[in-house]
Amino acid sequence: MPRKHPSPKTLRADARTALESCAGWNARLAARRITQFLEDRLQGTGVSLAQFGLMAEIAVAADDTITALAARMGLDQSTLSRTLRTLETDGLLEIAVADADQRRKLVWLTEKGARRLEAALAAWRQAHADLGKVVSVDNVHQLARESERL
Repeated sequence: MPRKHPSPKTLRADARTALESCAGWNARLAARRITQFLEDRLQGTGVSLAQFGLMAEIAVAADDTITALAARMGLDQSTLSRTLRTLETDGLLEIAVADADQRRKLVWLTEKGARRLEAALAAWRQAHADLGKVVSVDNVHQLARESERL
């Protein structure tokens, strides 16, 4: 007797419904598309979008510890440290142990890093304006704010 398989039409319809309605999947898809859009436009600046965001976070930091930076970015310290080391190797930032507490590491942009960020900001402004013609940037900001409650 042949084995019965679930109807492919039902599985296909259920999978399509899941993909169309899944907030997680659609957020990832949107994030990949927006990231690629901005990456393409930042290409000539010498920094990726992830590096740009990290350097901007460092530039605005009131607390310049790696622990605080990781918390603001929603990353674990080991993941953040790998990215920081790349930027440090490129001479864009410095990492040092705090004198008062040897367990605390401080991070800041070098002069080269600040200049690179300034150049990237100019490209980002234009890219972000172009993005705003296609996608509601306000809606993206609202989604990010609302997702903080998670």
